[in-house]
Amino acid sequence: MIECIQGDIAHQPDIDAVVNAANAQLRTGGGVAGALHRAAGPELDRACRSLAPIRPGEAVITEAFALPNRHVIHCLGPVYGVDKPAEVLLADCYRNALVLAERESLRSIAFPALSAGAFGYPLEEAARVALETVIATQPDCPHIERVRFVLFDAESTFLFQRTQATLQNEG
Repeated sequence: MIECIQGDIAHQPDIDAVVNAANAQLRTGGGVAGALHRAAGPELDRACRSLAPIRPGEAVITEAFALPNRHVIHCLGPVYGVDKPAEVLLADCYRNALVLAERESLRSIAFPALSAGAFGYPLEEAARVALETVIATQPDCPHIERVRFVLFDAESTFLFQRTQATLQNEG
């Protein structure tokens, strides 16, 4: 099951793993990374240090500490117009996060719109890549029962929901 909701990625208590829109050094920052690091507490920053740096498209996993989840999966999305091929690297983020969740036998995962904030990826294109990749990868991840996209505002949520409906009608 794939769902697209408006909400706060740091407050998804019914989800096993939340995905962090990370920077290469896996440090706290603005947006999703800042929200997750603040909610998780300083242990998350310490857990990330030995895993950094990561490259665009890569994903690593840590405990979630004070977050209401079991794990945080950290993905470095591409900076649009800089990291190429952007579409492949963005798809790699979603695929690699799902593979990590499957390896840990997790049943649910929540994603933000990776690369669509400060990294400048156009939201409509980011939604298409995200949803196409999740739909294509799900058959290889039998443990994962729910994938949730947690979007910041109503406009982004609507766009993801519309894209999901379009892809399902095409499939």
